[in-house]
Amino acid sequence: MEINLTTRLAVFVSGNGSNLQAILDAIRARLLEAEVVLVVSNRKAAFGLERAQKAGIPTLYFPLKPYRDADRSRAEYDADLAQKVRAYKPDYIVLAGWMHIFSNNFVKHFPYRIVNLHPALPGQFPGKDSIAEAFAAYQRGEIKKTGIMMHLAPDERVDAGPVLATVEVPIYASDTLEMLQNRMHQAEHRLLIQTLDRLIRGDE
Repeated sequence: MEINLTTRLAVFVSGNGSNLQAILDAIRARLLEAEVVLVVSNRKAAFGLERAQKAGIPTLYFPLKPYRDADRSRAEYDADLAQKVRAYKPDYIVLAGWMHIFSNNFVKHFPYRIVNLHPALPGQFPGKDSIAEAFAAYQRGEIKKTGIMMHLAPDERVDAGPVLATVEVPIYASDTLEMLQNRMHQAEHRLLIQTLDRLIRGDE
C-alpha cells in the first residue's frame, strides 16, 4: 500500500488570497511538497474562496456574525471552527491574510502548527494596518525599512510567537503607499513559500 506523505495545509484567508495563489502555484510547479486540503474564510466575498474553488479545493465560509447575533462568544466560534477544520486532518494551519484573532479554543487544537504571515518585522506594527503604519512611520522619519515575518502562533498573542523567518523590505522616498504594498506582497509570496518549504522538509 502506498503511503501519501504529502504535507496537508489548511489555508485561512479573509481577502484577495494572493498568498494562497502563491502556495497553489508553488505546489503546481513542484516547488512545495504539499497539498491544500481546505481553504477557510470568514468573509463571503473573499476572492480567495474563488481561487480555491477554481483549483478544486474544498472551501469553508465560516462567519463570526451569526455568533454575535446569537450572543455567542468568539471562544465558541473558535471551538466550532476548530472542530470543522480538524476533520480535514491538516498538518499545518497557514494564516495568509486572515483577519481574526484566535483564542486558545482554536489554538490548542493545533499546537505549534499554526503559521502566521505578518507584513512587519518582529515587534513592529502588530495588527491589520501594519503596512500603512510603517509607511506613516517612514514619512515621520522614524524608520527606513519595514519587512515581513513568518512565525508560529502558539497562543492568543497578536502577531507574536516563535519567529520562523524574516525579510527586510526597503522604503524609498519616491514610494506611494500602493508601491510599498506591492513590494511587500511580492516579498510575502517569496518568504511564505521558502518558510513552508523549510517546515515541510523539517529544516525549521
